[in-house]
Amino acid sequence: MAKRLEMLFLNEGGKNVTISVDDPMEPVNAQAVSDAMDTILLQNVFVSAQGYLVQKRGARVVERKVEAVDIEI
Repeated sequence: MAKRLEMLFLNEGGKNVTISVDDPMEPVNAQAVSDAMDTILLQNVFVSAQGYLVQKRGARVVERKVEAVDIEI
């Protein structure tokens, strides 16, 4: 199963912005993620269509399971 860490922010326009990291190191360290998000905000690392990121909204790990369906071809 593929896992992805999603860091959720708000930009200057009040819109949601998600920064994703595939295959995060496990277990995910909440303090390290929060610190990384703070660094992103303080250093204006990313800019979106509606401006810089200005606030943390949260973070989550998303797990995706893909299961093939056998069909006749």
